[in-house]
Formats: sequence, C-alpha cells, structure tokens
Amino acid sequence: MNRPNPLRDPTDRRLPQIAGPCGLVLFGATGDLARKKLLPALYDQAHRGLLPPGFSLIGFARHDGDGESFIELARQAVKEHARTPFRDDIWDQLAEGIIFVAGDFNDDTAFKKLRNAVDQSIARHGTGGNFAFYLSVPPKWFPKVVQQLKKHGLAEQKEGSWRRAVIEKPFGHDLKSAQELNRIVHEVFPAEAVFRIDHYLGKETVQNILALRFANTLFEPIWNRSYVDHVQITMAEDIGIGGRAGYYDGIGAARDVIQNHLLQLLALTAMEEPASFDADAVAAEKTKVLGAVSLPKDFAKETVRGQYAHGWQGGEEVVGYVEEEGIDPKSKTDTYAAIKLEIDNRRWAGVPFYLRTGKRLGRRVTEIAVVFQRAPHSPFDQTATEELGQNALVIRVQPDEGVTMRFGSKVPGTQMEVRDVSMDFAYGESFTESSPEAYERLILDVLLGESNLFPRLKEVELSWQILDPIERYWDKNGKPAQYPAGTWGPVEADEMLARDGRSWRRP
Repeated sequence: MNRPNPLRDPTDRRLPQIAGPCGLVLFGATGDLARKKLLPALYDQAHRGLLPPGFSLIGFARHDGDGESFIELARQAVKEHARTPFRDDIWDQLAEGIIFVAGDFNDDTAFKKLRNAVDQSIARHGTGGNFAFYLSVPPKWFPKVVQQLKKHGLAEQKEGSWRRAVIEKPFGHDLKSAQELNRIVHEVFPAEAVFRIDHYLGKETVQNILALRFANTLFEPIWNRSYVDHVQITMAEDIGIGGRAGYYDGIGAARDVIQNHLLQLLALTAMEEPASFDADAVAAEKTKVLGAVSLPKDFAKETVRGQYAHGWQGGEEVVGYVEEEGIDPKSKTDTYAAIKLEIDNRRWAGVPFYLRTGKRLGRRVTEIAVVFQRAPHSPFDQTATEELGQNALVIRVQPDEGVTMRFGSKVPGTQMEVRDVSMDFAYGESFTESSPEAYERLILDVLLGESNLFPRLKEVELSWQILDPIERYWDKNGKPAQYPAGTWGPVEADEMLARDGRSWRRP
C-alpha cells in the first residue's frame, strides 16, 4: 500500500520532498546504467539531504568481488558521474547502508541471501520493511526476477510497509509481449506498486511542458488546430550503437524511442488540461490522447525507416551500422524512424504530428517544435516578408534545456522588411539551481510513492497499438533506406514532409 510520507507537507511545494524510512534493492548493480546513472543519482539525493537517515542500498549482480569491492566500484562511479561535488562524509554515510549480494537470477541460494540481506537491513538500518526493487537488467530477465521475488517472500507487503517494483524500458517488444509481461508482474505486485521508468519524463524541460501550457494564458488559446500548422518531435543522437549490439539489433529506433519517449512527449504536448496534477488525472488525459491517435493512411508515404551507412561524424570517419561489431551484415534493424500521426479530436483534427528519431545524425538534440500557421500578411508586399518563416515555439529537452520562440520582426532601415528572430529562455541562465538529473527525480518519486511521471499500463498498451502495425508493414516491405552517418537521415524522410509542403527543422 502506498502511504503518505509523514516527512512531507503536500500543501507546500517549496519544501523539499524527503523519503521516509526505506531501502532500495538494485538488480544489475554493476551494470552500465547503474554505474553511470543510478548510483550517482542516489549519491546526489544524499548530497541534497533527500534520503532518510539509515537508507539502505542492496546491490545484486553477477560479480566476482565481495561487499568491499562493490562499495569501491560504487564510489568510483559516483566520483566520475555524480552531478554534485564528492564529499567523503556524505559518501561514508551512504556507504554504511550498502550491502552486496553476488548471484545469478536463476540461483535460489542467492535470493535466500538477498532475503537475509533485506532482513538485516530492516534490523540495522530502520527501513521499516519498505523496499523498492529496481530491475536494471535486460528485459528478458524481468519475469524471472519478479518470480524469484515472489518465491522467496521478498514482494510480500506487510501491514504498515510497502514493496515496489521498478522496471526499465522497453516494456515488451510488441503489444502481446507487453501484456504478458504486465500479467506476470501484476501477479506479484499490485498495479499501484509497479513503476515503469521512462527517464525522459523525469527531465525538467519535459515537466515544464505542463507549466508552459497551463500556468500561462499566453499559449493555451492558440494551442489548437485553428492556429497550429503542425508539430515536430525529434530525438536525434550523434552516436552509433556503441557496445549495445546485443540489445539494439532486432529492436531498432522505433521500438527503442518512438514507442515510449516520443509518444509520451506527444501525449504531454497534445493532452487536455487535467483536473489536477494528481497522477490519475494526468494519466487519464494522456490515455485519451493516445487513444485518439490515428495511424498513417499510407505507410509507404507517411512512415520511413533508415539505417546509417559509412560517413563522417565530428571530423572522424565512422562505419555503417551493418559494419559495427556484433551486427549481422544482413540486418534490417532501423537506426532511424520517422512517422506521421494525427489525433482525431476537436482540438487537433487535421494537424499532423511528425515524429523522428535516429542515430548518427547531425547533432544530439531532443526538441518539440510547435509550428504555427502563416499569417496572411495583408498589409505587406510579398517582398517584405519573403524571408519570413513560420512562427514556432520550440521546447528544447536536451542538451541546452529551454524554450525558444521564433517570430517576425522588422529589419532596421528605411524599408519595410520582416525577418525571423528568436527569443530564448535557457534554464541555466534563468535559475541559480541546476536541474537535477532525471533519475534523481524518478528514484525519489518511487521512494515517495509518487507515480505522476510513470507511464501507466494503458498508456504502454496504446503506444504498442500505434507502433505494431507500422513495424509489421516494415517487416514485410524491403530494407531500411540508407543515409550517410553525420547527416539528418534518409532523403525519403525529407520527401515525406515535402509531399505535405513542409520540411524538417535543422536544429
């Protein structure tokens, strides 16, 4: 049962939210995600005073070392990747609550040791029996780990305490597998105790979408089909697959990014104003939007999948996807995906939403661009406005978090000439406090039992219902279009927008 945190006053949003007595069991504690994101995020929370005294971290992984070697590994990860300055006193306090269990997910003996470690933590650190189980493991192990937790009594929620499961994306690889995964997880944990992490939803700029829309009278009156021409949502990466061949091949860009990150951004951009920012109210509005999404009318013309080829990135020559180590030379996995969607409701009818993502593109950037219809320019000669583009509001999610407004302004001089100018808001310049990392916010919300920033089961299922037909079409129809590394994707993606009289932004 999720109980209110007695250390938090929900009526005063200025006060920091501090987790009550609890602990975290981290599966895959020596993996890449744990070392680069999760362990540093826990330290940053401790540095900011957001973890309770006696917080306990239990690491579980296939690791040859003992507890001391794991603590040293964690210490080095924190020193290298933490956002806040490293302080020995803070680390020492956090390290006092660290326990390590070495073992395999199939090993009953290891889970018995884990049960003993949890009991030890309850007795020594005052966690009150409250534990979150974070599955930072490959998706194929989700069912096994959850079943082991049930078998060894670790998921049992006793009166006055809670147990929660945290699952990393992807949530299945299609609708059927997602439903099966959810069935297994919900046999062990109740729905309110399952937290599906999409780390994009923890980013400050993503949360700012709701503030931008609903805390201001400036934008909401024009946030509809009467004024908006189209919306572009982009997540571009300038890197290749790195060492993720085992995970990425067969998954691809659309399943890895569009199904979760980009469809969640679409939902937040297009949703109606919720009755409150209660988790149920926000989820209800996102669900309505995803349920109203209509698929492309012509998959051949309104969807594109691509695969990066040999090219140049940042002044260095790089290989193509099928030349990467561990990749089948005949692989048809997409490293680029672009789709056109529409939303069949009163607010957005007829407004296309263009979603694209890719690796080895021109630069690393994630943004939402709301592009407005052109003004009639009645008082102006055509020559006065020939260099004027469309007004746009661009929400920059990463790396330079902020918001840009593009509008027309007169060029100084005696002639009436109008050109595009930009007005820019940057988080780093407007606020003295730096934004916390997404995982800081999300892990804290798990410990607090706050589920606002976590996709619900219905949202996951609706997202797969959108993507599955597109994936089936791609599987049956040829190979991905090729694009040179370092460019902005295949020409077919440019042609997709050109047929609509539009073009992609070049961030």
